[in-house]
Amino acid sequence: LHVRSRRQRQMCIRDRSRDGERGQLYSAADDRADGDAFLDRGKDDRHQFRFIVSPEDAADLADLKDYTRELMAQVEADLGTKLDWVGVNHHNTGHPHVHVIVNGRDASGEDLVINGDYLAGGIRERASELATLELGPVTEIEQRRKLMTEIDQDWLTRIDRAMIAEADARLIDLRHEPDDLRGQSDRTMRLRRLGKLGDMGLATEHAPGVWELSERLEPTLREMGERGDIVRTMQKALRAEGAERDPMSFEIHDAAPAAPIVGRVIDKHLSDELGENLTLVVDGIDGRTHHISGVDPARVEDAHVGSVIAIGPPDSAGRPSDRAIAGMAEDGIYRPSRHLEQARFDGRVPGGDYEGFVDAHVRRLEALRRAGIAERIDADQWRIPEDFEARAAAHDAGRNARANIRVLSTFDLERQIGSDGATWLDRRLVGASTSELSSSGFGEQVREAMERRRDNLIDRGDAIRQTDGRIAYRRNLIATLQEREVARAGAEMAAKKGTPFRTAIDGETVTGTLTGTVQLSSGKFAIVEKSHEFTLVPWRPVIDRQLGREVSGVVQGGSVSWQLGRQRGLGL
Repeated sequence: LHVRSRRQRQMCIRDRSRDGERGQLYSAADDRADGDAFLDRGKDDRHQFRFIVSPEDAADLADLKDYTRELMAQVEADLGTKLDWVGVNHHNTGHPHVHVIVNGRDASGEDLVINGDYLAGGIRERASELATLELGPVTEIEQRRKLMTEIDQDWLTRIDRAMIAEADARLIDLRHEPDDLRGQSDRTMRLRRLGKLGDMGLATEHAPGVWELSERLEPTLREMGERGDIVRTMQKALRAEGAERDPMSFEIHDAAPAAPIVGRVIDKHLSDELGENLTLVVDGIDGRTHHISGVDPARVEDAHVGSVIAIGPPDSAGRPSDRAIAGMAEDGIYRPSRHLEQARFDGRVPGGDYEGFVDAHVRRLEALRRAGIAERIDADQWRIPEDFEARAAAHDAGRNARANIRVLSTFDLERQIGSDGATWLDRRLVGASTSELSSSGFGEQVREAMERRRDNLIDRGDAIRQTDGRIAYRRNLIATLQEREVARAGAEMAAKKGTPFRTAIDGETVTGTLTGTVQLSSGKFAIVEKSHEFTLVPWRPVIDRQLGREVSGVVQGGSVSWQLGRQRGLGL
């Protein structure tokens, strides 16, 4: 049983049903359940029940979804009430399983109460009965055959668990007992398994038939099993994309990668049942396939299978605002009034919102004050330590040690090749660097895609092939392609909305209601509407929570400096 906040529940439900992932949320009646509606029904519940259904022979069941529905119907019969539940089938490990979530009220609207013994064993028994009913009982011969296949496996097996449970101070005595004919077969099987464990350094034979199990046996085998599951998951994801890679090229990252990785997403699934972490499988341009766990779902919300991303170590660079505060401090004292005077003198604050600019620095100091890094003396004085920048950067790193991720393109290579917008391929072409591209795998595919995109640009008149064979691209190619795509997308949206589209001009202040976003080859754009027209401007994370609200910002150099509310300049 887990009790979670509504935000945690939203992440769990939405991450399971997000486009581009393996698996679809379903319920007793619907093959495509509405996760938001499920959350709304349970928003006032005191708790929520969650469990995993993992039949031993799940791969042999005719339909895991029907099996789960039959199981939940039996649970409802046992509890004497209808349940509000959703489930999703997961195939992201070597063993298919189902995650089931049950809202915390019964059919009469009262708090749902489930006996602890039933949660611990009753549901398991019902699941076993249903599997046996469909597949038939496991005969002694079948059971022994399954155990025999576990002897040489590199993970924690049922044989291991049985020996761990029976061992006395990690010692297990398997010396021959002539009268125990029935146990002779089990003894032989265990001795063969112990021989395998001995070769792995996880068991030691002190005398014939007397073995000592290593204290590292269980954690080591569990870790090896998990890594084996990861390798199988990576192979399955590659096969789904029609690709094959040598497992020797697989890299499993237990934390954020130390060096940046660029590649296409080939799988994206939950790392934990809380829904707070995602796992990505990335086919890299370096010719290697990467498995990265512990990813913040919010950072890859726009990335789907086929999207191109860059993922690297946490950003440890100090913030510009921290450098500004340290630079303005005199004798360890920072004065907002002095900063305001300097900002007005320099005259470089986007939109001219000098008060908002300085207020943003003060808000940063308030956050660092709570962390014990800065001290507020009065309304116009802050005490700043000598190592302020280093301590502020360390504070941020400690709070956000997850991988640093950028979505380079939500479009796959094929869509980028024929796009009329500014693509990731275009930026690589203009940069004229292919040195980090592998000659195999996704790196090779990117090379080929760049050649096809180059030919496409030549056909469109955006590039020419010179007599010496070199390619000359249109001046300001990226900006030109972006403007062209935005104009085309705006015209198409205008036809559907019945509202005129207007292109935003550099240096213009855009105001209106933020009504949504749109993904283009050139990136993500915010839709800002007025009563008689709308425009598209580059999106920034700072306006994520402004949907449906009035926004204002200055368009400058392909970006927007947003001013959200009075004296809240965000052009830092």
